[in-house]
Amino acid sequence: MYKRIVLKLSGEALAGSRGFGLDAEKVAETAAEIADVHSLGVEIALVVGGGNIFRGVAEQAREMDRVSADNMGMLSTIINAIALQDALEQRDVQCRVMTAVFMNQIAEPYIRRRAVRHLEKGRVVVFAAGIGNPFFSTDTAASLRAMEIKADVLLKGTKVEGVYNADPKLVVDAVKYDEITYMDILKQGLKVMDLTAVSLCKDNNLPMIIFNMNQPGNIKRVVMGEKVGSLVTA
Repeated sequence: MYKRIVLKLSGEALAGSRGFGLDAEKVAETAAEIADVHSLGVEIALVVGGGNIFRGVAEQAREMDRVSADNMGMLSTIINAIALQDALEQRDVQCRVMTAVFMNQIAEPYIRRRAVRHLEKGRVVVFAAGIGNPFFSTDTAASLRAMEIKADVLLKGTKVEGVYNADPKLVVDAVKYDEITYMDILKQGLKVMDLTAVSLCKDNNLPMIIFNMNQPGNIKRVVMGEKVGSLVTA
């Protein structure tokens, strides 16, 4: 169904039931799913968050300058990216970490043409450090990178089944949308992803699928074209 995808993973998705840090078992499970999809011939780029280690806008950063806190958050994403790279390479999947903050001893600098070349050669690419600037979330980074590398779709793995009109964990009868437009998300103020990312996707006609990452095999189902999660269109 899709030849080139960008998969956005939250840092919490790698923390498992612990809620913080890295859960080796969860990282291995996630890598196994990605390797499974990669074996289909799909070109995969990942954007990973860092909230399992440090979140720049949470209690952890209450007394901190926002720029310092966001810089720490960006470094957290690099830790997660390296963990994913290691887990993928243990499954014989070639992987490159590309970071928007230069640290040449650890990862490659993000260069768009080089990233596309890695994908064309069948390597998984992990984009770390967001877009390299404070005040921008990893959701925005995922949207931006997806457009830069001309991805067919942006996939966002979450803890719920898709987009709802209210938080399904708080509202029992929350209604799930199978399809919704970016404009409707903006009008209803739905907390799907931050508004900068939503506007970016809307302006560039990038489709996005939001699905439950905790359901094994869901990434493959989405890529194969099954009706999983919620489709967001411009």
